[in-house]
Amino acid sequence: MKLSWLDLRSFNDVDYKALCGSLNSDINGVVVDSSSPVMDCHESVSRIAFVDSPEEADGCIEKADIVLFDHSWYSEITTQPETYKSKAEIGFFIHVIDDDTLQTACNIARQEKWAVIYFKDTTKIPLEIVLASADNTDGQIITVVKDIEEAEIVLGVLEKGSHGVMLTPNGIIDARELGQLCRKANNLEVSLEELEVTKISHIGMGERACVDTCSNFAKDEGILIGSYSQGMILVSSETHPLPYMPTRPFRVNAGAIHSYLVSSVSQTNYLSELSSGHKVLGVNCDGKAREIVVGRMKIEVRPLLSIDAVSQSGIPVNVIVQDDWHVRVLGPGGKVLNVTELKPGDKLLGHTAPSGRHVGLPVKESCLEK
Repeated sequence: MKLSWLDLRSFNDVDYKALCGSLNSDINGVVVDSSSPVMDCHESVSRIAFVDSPEEADGCIEKADIVLFDHSWYSEITTQPETYKSKAEIGFFIHVIDDDTLQTACNIARQEKWAVIYFKDTTKIPLEIVLASADNTDGQIITVVKDIEEAEIVLGVLEKGSHGVMLTPNGIIDARELGQLCRKANNLEVSLEELEVTKISHIGMGERACVDTCSNFAKDEGILIGSYSQGMILVSSETHPLPYMPTRPFRVNAGAIHSYLVSSVSQTNYLSELSSGHKVLGVNCDGKAREIVVGRMKIEVRPLLSIDAVSQSGIPVNVIVQDDWHVRVLGPGGKVLNVTELKPGDKLLGHTAPSGRHVGLPVKESCLEK
């Protein structure tokens, strides 16, 4: 679960109430100082009071869900659990400026429920060290970020990323974008189903695109590709051995350039419009997904093969790929299938969705694709 916290300590009462009144459940927490109100947000939003001393905590510990202390009070607070921990969850803020404070952050992240960390330097290596140090513990690491771009980076450090981010927003747009970013990170999953091959056709020459990414795919992972927006087939990456050439586990020999590709849980792109720096969705045979950055697109003229299939509910699906046995699609259980060996009745994995898209987004309109 990726958490989104807004630091509203610098907001006056009017701006604070206006922003809190417009928040929804995408925001998980608001951070205020000990003298601010902490009860004006959506009921699902945690109230987090940032206090400078144990004395300040007395005035807000009954109202707040979480009380944050500076790490300088760590020994005093943790030796009095009956005074604080029975009334609210306790967390600690650490400003990492050198190796000593980095080690303090690691220790608190290993031992405590909440560690909120601000890193002085822009390098993400200290965050990597904290995440690795606290791996397999129950605590939550919240990283302070300066903007949405940094938040996206922080949520992906060491692949699993920080448990959450804390941002001082410039306004409601920042707040909404932060919530949407964390919601997306929490919901990278695509529903897959079995499709049955109905027809295989050799259709002649055309341009096909290889998607060369900045990541290596797993053996049961690929990209969802299709001629129709209503359904796509899971095309395998080149992670499986070939007798005449080395594997290229960063690549998916995806299909003809007109094809749709799933680039996020809610959006598609045409293969023809992708280029270096775009993001696509890597999907495994269980439907688990992750964003992957495109390094380059490689488009060449090749013989093409058309694969027609149908879902269990009768939705027709088509993908056009290079007509060569080294291009593979994935079947149930992660079975790897060479496309030139497919025959009617074979089972593939795919994804179906309501038909109709405009600039890659689903729309409710009449749309016939064939």
